[in-house]
Amino acid sequence: MNTEQNRPGKQQQCSVAGLFRIWAGYAAGLAVFAYSRNRTAFLFWLVLVPVGKLVEMRFFSYFSRFFGYGRIENDVPAANVAPTSVSVTYYSALGCPFCPIVLRRLLALQKQMGFVLQSINVSLNPQMMASRGIRSVPVVEVGEQRLVGNVTSEQLARLIGLPQTAEAAAQQR
Repeated sequence: MNTEQNRPGKQQQCSVAGLFRIWAGYAAGLAVFAYSRNRTAFLFWLVLVPVGKLVEMRFFSYFSRFFGYGRIENDVPAANVAPTSVSVTYYSALGCPFCPIVLRRLLALQKQMGFVLQSINVSLNPQMMASRGIRSVPVVEVGEQRLVGNVTSEQLARLIGLPQTAEAAAQQR
């Protein structure tokens, strides 16, 4: 169950390769300014790029449409969710503005549903990304089922409730 977003513009997810390019550019900028002995530019680059990225991530929902991603929908908490004991794995990467949004939704659902949440940052683990087939983040995985990108609480609740629904259907047979 790979779910793509039906929103205008770019898909609301971050390419892991794109995130690596951003951080490689940051490191290259530091190297260039250090090599040229331009201390002022080096210090500005050292501080302003990470601060700018943090500001982008914090306020991304307000200006995402200017980056071509469309609007980030205000999420309504999922209704009628049942407690479940499934294990949910959440994959994120450093610099992805969608990852904190999905994590907040997962944590809110975890309080309602009581599932086990394992959070994995794949930023420095390319072997895991390759073995799991992860090319974009955020990824939420329950068993073999997976959601990729910015997903709503309702979509997350359906995914997390799937194993329980399948078990109930099997018991009724």
